[in-house]
Amino acid sequence: MSSHIDERPVDDEAPGAPDAPEGAVFAERTQRLRRRLERLIGIAATEGNELVPLRNGDQIFAAMLDAIRSAEHTVDMMTFVYWRGDIARDFAEALSGRARAGVRVRLLLDGFGSRLIEKDQLAMMEAAGVQVAWFRKPLYLSPLKQNHRCHRKVLITDERTAFTGGVGIAEEWCGDARNEHEWRDTHVKVRGPAVDGLAAAFAQNWAECHDELFDAHDRFVALEPHGDAIVQVVRGSASFGWQDMQTLLRVVLESAEERVRLTTAYFAPDTFFVGLLCAAARRGVTVEVLLPGPHTDKRVCQLAGQHHYEALTACGVKIYQYQPTMMHTKALTVDRVAALIGSTNFNRRSLDHDEEVMLAVLDPEFTATLDGHFEEDVTQSELIDGARWRRRSPAQRMREVAVQPIRRWL
Repeated sequence: MSSHIDERPVDDEAPGAPDAPEGAVFAERTQRLRRRLERLIGIAATEGNELVPLRNGDQIFAAMLDAIRSAEHTVDMMTFVYWRGDIARDFAEALSGRARAGVRVRLLLDGFGSRLIEKDQLAMMEAAGVQVAWFRKPLYLSPLKQNHRCHRKVLITDERTAFTGGVGIAEEWCGDARNEHEWRDTHVKVRGPAVDGLAAAFAQNWAECHDELFDAHDRFVALEPHGDAIVQVVRGSASFGWQDMQTLLRVVLESAEERVRLTTAYFAPDTFFVGLLCAAARRGVTVEVLLPGPHTDKRVCQLAGQHHYEALTACGVKIYQYQPTMMHTKALTVDRVAALIGSTNFNRRSLDHDEEVMLAVLDPEFTATLDGHFEEDVTQSELIDGARWRRRSPAQRMREVAVQPIRRWL
């Protein structure tokens, strides 16, 4: 597979030459990646966006709850996980409070992922006027749809402010990753034209679950610029065959020239995407992958990913396992200019079966922040030694092989 999509003669005076100023190099990389993504995915990127990275529950939940409590017109929220704990009640009370105040509040819950929601909280929200819809409750689905879930996490308030990322509404995400009971995750607050793309992700799934797509509360406001980031909002949907989320990852991996840093909660790719990582490493790109270590909520998925460690380390890919707690972040940075962040994991489930949403952000400052987070996380991680991994025990090898028949659902 070629590592270059376009072919141009080498020009020592071109912006991408080694002696060119760094800003010119960044501008060239940004424009090249933007055009590849727009043409190959068919979704226009928007300019003038502001993105604020939020790290771990203390920052994430405070920002989301503040946005909900400040809403004056609409609150649209969708999540895969809505479980239990004080934070789940905080969200239920905030949503209920705005609904009682006359704000139109819609909450979309995945029928499988949010099945553990406390019934009294659900009743409180519905009594307050929150419109609650369920995405594909297993009880009412055909066998062919049982496996297709809505894994998107989106919150939009007053059509102007949006949030997305990896966090679920449950006590596991509370805190600041200080111990094994406080998960490590990243969310992002968005203002600017890209909010429309996240609103569309909500609308797409709401339309399947509710008769009313919009009402008089929706003002369809024009979104003014709020920053300098270029953002493309990419939606992945359950389907047969190739889909946009796979194209997104393929384009950024094949475009990488310097460095790729991938953080994912669930790493169970197929051989094609393992090959993309290896191809990048072989052409001289530094490829680093940060994964959960001893604290993982899905050991089966971890085993499926560990099956590829030997091939990846042999290619020069660096694999780190995070030690303090469950690593739940879903982020990827490329060449110091671009970042992907959202709900998508680097596994077959996200790429083949689930409704997902990802922001492709072209902004060196935002990318540098995520790179800084990665570097801090690596200091609390263990690097997989390829030579030692090749000598792993027969029992470990047997466990990896045992999960292979179900890897496409992991």
